[in-house]
Parts: sequence; C-alpha cells; structure tokens
Amino acid sequence: MRRIFLSLVLLVAGVLAFLVVPGLVRADELEDLARQIGELTRARELSEAATAPLEVELNRLEANLAGIERSLAVAAAELTELEGSIEGREEALASQYGVLAMRVRDYYKRSQFLSPLSILLSAGSAADLTRELAFRQRMTDQDKQVIVGITRDLIQLEEDKEKVETDRVRLASLQTQVDKEAAFFRNEVRGAKDYQAQLSGQIAALTARQQSILTEKAGTFQTTVGDVPLADDPNAAPTYNPGFSPAFAAFSFGAPHFKGMSQYGAFGRAKTSQNYETILKAYYGEVRIETVNTSFDLPTSVGNLPFEDNYLRGIAEMPSQWASEGGTEALKAQAVAARSYALAYTGWRVGDQTPKSAICVTEACQVYRSSKVGDSVWGQAVNDTRGKILVSNSSNEVVNAWYASTSGGYQESYSSLGHTTPAFWDTPSGRNGWTSQAWEKVGESPWFYKGWYKSRSGDSCGRSHPWLSSEEMADILNAWVVLTGGGGESSRVTPLGPCWGENPYSMADLRSIGGYTSVSSVSVTYAENGVTAQVSLGTNKGSVTISGSDFKKAFNLRAPGRVALKSGLFNIERK
Repeated sequence: MRRIFLSLVLLVAGVLAFLVVPGLVRADELEDLARQIGELTRARELSEAATAPLEVELNRLEANLAGIERSLAVAAAELTELEGSIEGREEALASQYGVLAMRVRDYYKRSQFLSPLSILLSAGSAADLTRELAFRQRMTDQDKQVIVGITRDLIQLEEDKEKVETDRVRLASLQTQVDKEAAFFRNEVRGAKDYQAQLSGQIAALTARQQSILTEKAGTFQTTVGDVPLADDPNAAPTYNPGFSPAFAAFSFGAPHFKGMSQYGAFGRAKTSQNYETILKAYYGEVRIETVNTSFDLPTSVGNLPFEDNYLRGIAEMPSQWASEGGTEALKAQAVAARSYALAYTGWRVGDQTPKSAICVTEACQVYRSSKVGDSVWGQAVNDTRGKILVSNSSNEVVNAWYASTSGGYQESYSSLGHTTPAFWDTPSGRNGWTSQAWEKVGESPWFYKGWYKSRSGDSCGRSHPWLSSEEMADILNAWVVLTGGGGESSRVTPLGPCWGENPYSMADLRSIGGYTSVSSVSVTYAENGVTAQVSLGTNKGSVTISGSDFKKAFNLRAPGRVALKSGLFNIERK
C-alpha cells in the first residue's frame, strides 16, 4: 500500500511540477490551458483514487487502535492488581520462609536421624508405640505439605512477576506500532487531501475562463436606455437574410437584468395614457408615493451635489425626447424611481433621513452627467415629482427601485429592504398578450427581440450577423454532449474564432464525440415563469430536446465569435 501510494505521489508531483498556472495569461499560453485542465483533473482523480483505500485503512487502524487502547487499559488495571497481590504475597512468603527453613531442617533431621529402636524402647506398650509412630508420620507429612506449598507459591510468584513484565512490554510494543502506522496513514491522507485541494484550486482558476466567457456573452452593453435611444441593428433582426439555408439564429427577449421597472415598458404604458403612479405600481407592486424633504446635498463619487437641483437633474437614464412622443409620464416615473434608488443606495431611511454613503455616477449605480443638468424637459419631470419617493406598503421603507431598459415581456421579482416586487408578464393581457401586446413592444424597444453578435465595444469577431449554419448548430449540440458528461474534456468547449484564444475543440473533434452532423429544424417551448423551458431540434440522429438553461449555456460557450444569448427567455429562428 505504501509503495503504491508513494509511487502515485511521485507521479502527480511530476505532473504538478510540469504545470504552470500564470497570473497573467500570454497568447502562447492560452493554447495549453485546456490540456493543463485535463492533466490536472486526471492527477486529482488518481490522487483521490489512491486516497480512498488509505482512508479505509486509516479508519481500520483507528478502530484497532481504539480496541488496543481499551485492552491496554484493562491490562494495566489487571497488572496493577496483580502487582499489588504480588507485593502482599511477597510479604507473606517472607514470613513463611523462616517457617519453611525450620520445617525443612526438622524434616531432614527426622528423615536422617530418626532411630526406630529408640522409639521402640521408649514406648511403654504396643499401643504407645503405634500412637508415637502415627504422630511422627503425621508431622513428617505436614512438613512435606508445607514445604511443597510454600515452594509452589514461590515458583508461581516468580512466574506472575515475569508475566507482568512480558505483558507490559508486549502491550507497549503494540501501542507503539499502531501509533506509528496510524501516524503514517494520517500524514499520507492529509498530504493527499492538501494536494487534491491544490489541484482543485488550479482547475477552478483555469475553468474560470469559461465562466468569464459566459459572463461576457450573457452580459450586455448597458442595463438602461441611457441618454439617447438605442440604435437598431438591421443585421440583428429576424428579417435579415444571411444568404444561406438552412440558417438558425438565437433571439433574446430583452437583456439583463429584467427586474424592477422596464423603461421601454414605462414608455409604452405612458403612450397609452397611464400616469406615472400607475406605471410605478405596476412594476413595484404594493407601494405608495410619499413626499419627503430632499433639500440636502447627496454624497456622490464626484463630490456632494444638491440632490434635487443638480444630482437628479443630471440623471441620464431616459431620453428626454420621449416626452414629445407621449412619454412624459414615463419620465416622471423615472424621476421617482431614480430618487428612490439614490436614497436607498446611500443609506437614507424613513426613520433616519440622512444619506450615509456616496453613490457612483456610472451605470454601475445611476448614470449622472453634468451636461444633462440644463435639460429643461427632464428637469420638468424632476420638478413635477419633487420630493416624491416610493415607499413599500409592507415594510414602510423607501423602495430600492431597480430599473432596466428591456425585460423581453416578463418582469422578474426581486426583494430588497423588506420589499418584494411582483413577477408578471408585462402586457395588458398577461401571458396571453405576449409577445404581440407587450408594453415594451408598444414602446418600440430595439432590444425586445434581438440576435446578439457584437461585444460592448462593437467588435463582432469577424461575423456580420448572428445566423449559424446547420453544421454550426450541430456543433452546439456536440458541445452540449460534452458539457453534460457525454465524453471529452468540457474545459475545451469554448467559442471558435480569433477573439477568444484558448484551445477549443475543432468542429471535427466535437463531431467525433457527439455525433451530430446537421440540424434541420428547431422549436422552443416557454415556461410560465418567463424563461424558455425547452429547445427541440431535428438532427441527423433524430429529434433531441434540451432544457432551455442547458441550451443557453452550451450556446454561449460554443457559438462562434460574439454570437450570444442575453436572456433566459429566447427563441431560435430558422430560415
């Protein structure tokens, strides 16, 4: 067992010494990452396989050790008792030793010097002679018994003393041996566990690159409309003709983060004459509008700013031109939401109406631009709602009012500061109104239904549209096979294209694992909670159905270039 484990330790130590996990990845290292993950994983599996029997052996030794320790305790008690009896027996035998010496001497004398003639002459009669002879015989027998008994006790005493010393040495040796073996196995198992933890850390660090791919592809350019409307991209629309067939494209409904107020939804509602209070209650649920004193400076990352007359007037989260398109009430709703969000973020509370911390002025919090302060249209929306905030009916606290550009027709619930917002289909008719009646569609959001193929900076990684060929869609399925344990190295499932680096599988390599060569048809089903439930595809291997979440993961990890799904609510189109 030791030789096997030590050989394994040398093997995995060699693997570990060979591998390098850099803090900053250079271009010539990227191609080795997937191979390193595979080797690290195999080394960890070997270590775990070797550790398992060691742990079993350690448990056995621990149990044996516990039994031996119990035996030692019993033996020690018995030895103590025996030692006490030996001591008492030694004292008793010491006093008997003098008697023994006298009896031996008398026995010897009677045996050697007894004269039958003198006994006969001294006897008065035959009866006296008989009695005398019988008496002397009894004395002789008694002396003999005493001599034998005392001698036997002395011999037993010596044997017991020898046994005590032998048992003590034997048990001490067993204790030492078991302690040594247990210490060895404990040390080996501890070393193996530490080594496995080290490998796991390195594997996690490497596969974190896949997570970064998912993060970038699932992320979006910005989470709000911003100061100007989003530009539409005709190449990202379902009407685009990619020039080949069959062609498949993944279209996302909305873009992160789908919680709180939909800005385009608010715009659509305002265009149908809903006022700002109705709009806010639709998105934030059981809330009321209260007016509070906001005549103070708000701490921000660019210094303290007058809250109403500067900070709020500089919020650049919704285009002012919406007012001329019927969206005045949407701007008012935005002003109340932005005011509430800023107060909640800085620690202002209904019971303690003083901001405690600063708020940033980027999209990480709320976008503030000093150039926006002089915008009269937006300034009017701020003035018309001056001091008005959202207060939760359940917590009686300011609402942390999240908002985003476009949810795709379904608003997700979130909880903050004791308040929970509703989850619902954002249409006049609920689920039945999606997608034709969605308020964001009324507001004409370009993100309501879009195929994404560019990064935040506009880089498309060499692709001019989001459409994939039949072979590329089959490649997504083969990636799904690997990711769900169907063989191969999941760490090599990364996007094809020059913008990602790494060491991705070639399409041929993945095809040899998954076996999918073509996709001919596709359909999706939706769940009531606002996500795509399943994706069904017709392939060269027949029909295959994948959960929406698994398809999204496989798609974003493998789709070429920047092609990506931004939402869990999506559709796959075929041309």
